[in-house]
Parts: sequence; structure tokens; C-alpha cells
Amino acid sequence: MLIKIYLTCEINPVLPYFRGMIRCILLLYSIFIVLQTSAQEVDIGVYRGHVIQRIDFAYYDGSYMIRADTLDFGAILPNEFVSLERTSDNKIQLKHGVRLLGYFNEVILTPTDKDLALRLRPRRPILKERKYRDGFKVEVGEKGLTIINTVTFKNYLGGVVESEGGGGKHIEYYKAQAVLSRTYALKHLGRHREEGFSLCDQVHCQAYHNMLIFTEDIEKAVVATEGEFILDTVSRRLVDGYFHANCGGQTSRSDYVWNKNIPYLQPFKDTFCVHTRQATWEKKIPKTEWRNFLVNNYFYPIEDSIYAAKIYDFEQIDRKAFYISPHLGIPLRDLRYHFKLKSTLFSCYPEGQYVILKGRGFGHGIGLCQEGAMNMADYGISYRDILSFYFEGIAFQHYFERAFFSQTPNGIFDF
Repeated sequence: MLIKIYLTCEINPVLPYFRGMIRCILLLYSIFIVLQTSAQEVDIGVYRGHVIQRIDFAYYDGSYMIRADTLDFGAILPNEFVSLERTSDNKIQLKHGVRLLGYFNEVILTPTDKDLALRLRPRRPILKERKYRDGFKVEVGEKGLTIINTVTFKNYLGGVVESEGGGGKHIEYYKAQAVLSRTYALKHLGRHREEGFSLCDQVHCQAYHNMLIFTEDIEKAVVATEGEFILDTVSRRLVDGYFHANCGGQTSRSDYVWNKNIPYLQPFKDTFCVHTRQATWEKKIPKTEWRNFLVNNYFYPIEDSIYAAKIYDFEQIDRKAFYISPHLGIPLRDLRYHFKLKSTLFSCYPEGQYVILKGRGFGHGIGLCQEGAMNMADYGISYRDILSFYFEGIAFQHYFERAFFSQTPNGIFDF
């Protein structure tokens, strides 16, 4: 690559000297910008599924400097913590241990070195402790504290892959998940810009429930695929990197779930996941609940003798979008959400006072099937082949390559 850069930067003798020099400078500047982008930090809103009124930040791995508004208050050292609490007049009460430091609009905790981490301990409400690397910013939100983890992209992806995929998997699976999670994050950067951060820790942005702690292979996978993402070869845009736990043997059309057809996410049979832990499920629902939901919300024609006989009977071999018949207008996704089903891929039948649902898969079924991908990796299939199996017509690209060939890095990535 260095040789290519050198040759590209040679000044064409046909061109005026200054034009060749400007092209060389612009190219090197583009490459510099993209390399900087790949190492950038990203703001992630954490504990977004809760309304946090008070939280403690405790020492875990390295010291952090404390800054509140324009004032500095030293560092969090071993066996120390700071406590932040939202007050009734929308200020942050800041304590260092038991010592009150004052009332502020914003508190920033800055690590004294790279890759350091703190323990986060919500106290009101009391929630499970988490650990996150890099810096933190806390502000007062509409209802509670807004807690933002300012984290390097590498550390963020490590936490995402472990939160989403767990430990003990083959490194090729982790590489596939890392590329997909990187692509998804780049695609959706800025989703929460109006709230003061780029992405959150919830599943619609990607789960991020801790820093990478247990799985060394995840860090290796993130580093091995650093800067790599996937594009749709038709639009040349970042793909929608959707994934789910288990497709039940067949992936789903995107318009069955989100009313939009995505060409590179077409349904197909997937035999890699059919014998895994979350491949099948069963649930019993009282007939009265099932009937009332269909009649009251979708005006199910219960007076019609033919449809009345079918209300509890439904067979689904291949994935469908609607219950019994499309013209009834009962989306399977609505049944899944209301009855908290693991997937929309189910059949049902009556038994006594219940409707028995026998289903396959876990999740929306679109994109990469995680348990299928894990099995593929165990069979020795590479991460690129895994991703190409679940996403049609994709191309792999890299931050550096994108900058070199297009010289337009700021057109796609906006950190």
C-alpha cells in the first residue's frame, strides 16, 4: 500500500507542478483523516432502559480526573468513588466519597491513560453494576441523568460483540459479528444526536452492557478486522447489518417486519441453526386471550362459521407475514409483540382451554442468524463467507481502502 501511495503521489510532468503537488497533498490528507476516523471515540448513552436518579462511579482500572462545569477536583484513586445525584432543580449533586463538592450542570470523568475503566453502580434505582472503558460525561436529562460513555470505537465494538454474542465461540464468528456490528454502528451513527450522544446501549442500536471482559478472542477479532465494513454492491451504501439469535431454519423478508424490502436480505433456508439451543419453542395461551385480541383489535370475523373454526388453527411451514390469510390483515409481528413470542415463525392448534403455539427461532429472523453463524465458524467457514451467506450481493471494504480509491472519506463517515 505504501508503494501505491508513492506512485499515486508522483507529479505528472504533463501537469503544472503545483497541480500535481496539490493532488498529492489532498490524497495524503484524505488518508490521514480516515485513519483518524478509524481511531475516533464515539459517544454511547448507557443505562438508557432506566431512569437513573443517582449513580456512583468507582475505581476499577486506573485513575480518572474529575471535572464539573469549569472546576477540577483531582482524581478518583484506588478504593475511591464519586456519587452523582439529580436534584429537584435539575442540577447534579457531586460527592467525592462522602465529601460534597457542589451542584453542577455537567460532570466529566477523564481517564489519565488509555483503555482505563470505571465501575458504574446505579443507586436509585439499584441496578446491576457495569464496567466501561474510557471517558464519561453526565448531564441532567428530561427525567433522570444522561450518562454518556465516550469510548474508542475498538473498545465499543469489543463490548458490543461480547454483549450480543457471549463467550466461548470460534474466532471466525467473532470476526463476522465485529464486521457486522461495525457496519451497523457506522450506518446508524447520530441516531440519538438530539439527545447528546451518537448511539445507545439498547438492542435497536446494539446491546452494549459492559466493556469486553471475558473473551480474549473478541479483542483479537476486532483488531483483525479493524476498519472493515460491508457495502451493498448495487447502491454502494453501508448495508443494514441486522442480526438475530436464531432464524428457526429460514430467514425472513425484511418487509414482513418493517414494511420495507431490502434486496440483499431475501429469505432462504438455513440448516446451520436447526439443531441449536434456541431453534424451537412452545407456549400456551388461554383461548379467551387469543380470541379477544384478534376480535377486538383486528375485527376477526368470528360470526363467520368458516373463520370461527379456524381462529385457533394455523400452520406455517415457510415464513408468512399474516395470520391465517393476508386479507384479514393480522400481522404475525403484532402477535409476537403482544404475546411476547420468541419469533413469528410458529404454528398453533387448540387443546382444551388453550392455544398451543409451537415455534421456531428467536428474534426477527432478518439478516445474520447468530447461532447459524456460530455453527458455520465451527465447521471452519471464514467470517467473510459467513457474512456472504446471510447477505446477498455485498462487498467488503476498509476505511483506508475507501479513502485511497475514492478520496471522499467524509462523505460516508461522520463521527
